[in-house]
Amino acid sequence: MSDKMPFQASLSHGFDDGVAKTKVPAIALVGDSDSSSSGEHCHKDRGNTIDQAARRKLITASVLCLIFMLGEIVGGLLSNSLAIATDAAHLLTDFASFMISLFSLYVSTRPATRRMSFGWYRAEVLGALTSVLLIWVVTAVLVYLAVLRIISDDYEINAEIMIISSTIGVIVNIIMGLTLHQHGHSHGNSHGHSHENSFDPENGLSHSHSSAQNINVRAAFIHVIGDFLQSVGVCIAAFIIYFKPEWRIVDPICTFLFSILVLMTTFAILKDTLRVLMEATPKGMEFTDVLDILHRTDGVLRVHNVRIWALSMDKVALCAHVVMKPGEQSDRVLRNAENNIRKRYKVFELTLQVEPFVESMDVCDQCVCP
Repeated sequence: MSDKMPFQASLSHGFDDGVAKTKVPAIALVGDSDSSSSGEHCHKDRGNTIDQAARRKLITASVLCLIFMLGEIVGGLLSNSLAIATDAAHLLTDFASFMISLFSLYVSTRPATRRMSFGWYRAEVLGALTSVLLIWVVTAVLVYLAVLRIISDDYEINAEIMIISSTIGVIVNIIMGLTLHQHGHSHGNSHGHSHENSFDPENGLSHSHSSAQNINVRAAFIHVIGDFLQSVGVCIAAFIIYFKPEWRIVDPICTFLFSILVLMTTFAILKDTLRVLMEATPKGMEFTDVLDILHRTDGVLRVHNVRIWALSMDKVALCAHVVMKPGEQSDRVLRNAENNIRKRYKVFELTLQVEPFVESMDVCDQCVCP
C-alpha cells in the first residue's frame, strides 16, 4: 500500500480501518445519510419521481373543473348573473392553476444540473404562487364589474337558470373537494402499524400520522373550498332573487363577499410560498432547538454558520459548521451530530462541516449565530 492511501482514507472517511493509523484533523462533510462508518456511498435513493397520487387528484379535478366551467359560462350568459360569471371565472382560474400544478410536479422531478445544483424542487412553489396571483387578478376584475353593475342598476337576472347552475356548482365542487382532499395518513415502511411520529434516518423517510402534504394539491383544495362556498352563496342569492326579484342587487353583493373570502383563503398559501422563496426558517423547524441539539452532541465545542431553509414546502435543507473539542475524532462527532438532527427533524439536505477549533473564531463575526 502506498503512503497516500492512509491519508486519503482518514481524510475522506474519517476513520481508522485497522491498517492506516494516520490521524488528520480533516474537515468532514456529510450529505444525506450516516454512512461514514459503513464505507458505503453517502447518498441514498430519494425516489425522485412524480407524486402519482397528487397527479391523479389534479387530473381528475381538472376534468371536472373544465366540464362544469363550460356549463357555468352558458348558465351565466343565459341568466345574466354576474355571481355565476364570477363562479365560472374562478373555475377558469382553478383550471389554469391545476395545469400549472401538474407542470410543476413534472418539472420538480428533473435532475440537478451544474446550473441548477439543487434541482427543480421550487418549481412547485412557483406554481402555487402563480396560481394565487392569477386568482387575485380575476377577483379584482370581477369586483370592478360588480361596482359598475351597482352604479348602473340596469340589469335583469333569470333566477331559475341561476338556481339550476348554482345547485350543480355545489355538487361539482363537493366532488372536486373529495377528490383533492388529503387526509394526511401515512403508513410507514415497517411491518407494524403506528400512529406515533417516527423517522427513519437511513432512508430519510418520515413515518407519521400527519404526513407532509403536496402544496399544489393543497392550493387546489383551498381553491375548491372557496368555489364551494361561493356556489352555496350564489344558490342562496338565486332563491332570494327568485322570490324577491327587486332584490337583484344581492347578485353583485355576492361578488364582493366571495372576493373577500377568496383573498382570505389564498393568503395562507401566499405566506407559505413567500416563506420558501425568502429562505426563511421552515415551519416546524426551531433555530434555537437545532443549536441545542448540536451543542449537546458529544465532542462538540461550539456551532456556527447555521443555515436552515426549504427547497419546497416539504424539503428542508440544513447546513452548519460544527467545531469539535480537542482530541475528538471528526467522524464520530459528525456521525453523532447528524443522527441527533435526523432523530428530531426530517431534513432533506443535511450538510455538516466538522472542523477543529482555532483562536480566530473568537473574534469572527460570521462565527456568531443570530
